[in-house]
Amino acid sequence: MWLQFTARVKTPYSHTLESMPTQHRIIIGDSQKMTELGDGSIQLMVTSPPYPMIQMWDDLFGKSDRKIALLWRKLDRGDEATVRKIYDLMHENLSKVWAETYRVLADGGIAAINIGDATRSINGKFQLFPNHARITEVCEEIGFTTLPYILWKKPTNRPKYKGKGAFLGSGFLPPNAYVTLDCEFILLFRKGKLRKFEPHHAERYESQFTKTQRDVWFSQIWDFKGTRQKVSELERRTAAYPDEVAERLIRMFSVKGETVLDPFLGSGTTAKVAILNDRNSVGYEADPHILPTITSKIEKAKIDKDANVIISKRP
Repeated sequence: MWLQFTARVKTPYSHTLESMPTQHRIIIGDSQKMTELGDGSIQLMVTSPPYPMIQMWDDLFGKSDRKIALLWRKLDRGDEATVRKIYDLMHENLSKVWAETYRVLADGGIAAINIGDATRSINGKFQLFPNHARITEVCEEIGFTTLPYILWKKPTNRPKYKGKGAFLGSGFLPPNAYVTLDCEFILLFRKGKLRKFEPHHAERYESQFTKTQRDVWFSQIWDFKGTRQKVSELERRTAAYPDEVAERLIRMFSVKGETVLDPFLGSGTTAKVAILNDRNSVGYEADPHILPTITSKIEKAKIDKDANVIISKRP
């Protein structure tokens, strides 16, 4: 089953060359096996996957791996030893996607993964689950080179209690309070050596950013404070990030006309921003119910660019 439509999308960014037509594939299916993509066919991967041990994504992991769902039921009977088994299995499932990403990335291609750590009380025990560290370990085992990461300081991350800002623990009394997780990680990995370009490569020079953009984008702390993030419940559930995150990463690590992959497409932010920035894209989304949100996000953009979008669903 496949659908095709052509969207003309207006970009807010000023370019000197005419906009180039771009191709975009949305595949409704699991990204643990990206059989539609050839080896070395992608220049950049940008994604925000479901976060292991964050409660809103428990069901999603349980549906993708029956063993995880069974372990949760075992845990409900008081077997706390299964907590780390669940955590390990969640990352084992994600690792299959990172391995496929390595296969489809071109030599010198970049993988950017937006992930948050998790804190959770299970059966009365408070625990931290360092997702960023586990993904880094897995990606290095796969063969990626780890690059300096970005800390994204999110203004809305502070926990709330009865509608008001709150911290975890015992208020103003030491020593039993916990540090609040105000930041998420944007992990960066490279496959192989630095990419090579011909001298005066036209699309590369057309993709350059300003000094101000370089100074802000390539600093380790990204602080979007003061920019109100308006996301729906569905977008929160699909691990959606603001357009600004995808915009920066796509412009930092790809050239116009290249292809950006998002193996956890969610509400479609990566595909939308790729269109706006003259990149091609491929996105995988396992939940067919999110497709109307994806197509709406793309269609709502202003008309100014040629973007051929093909939507297919695996049997």
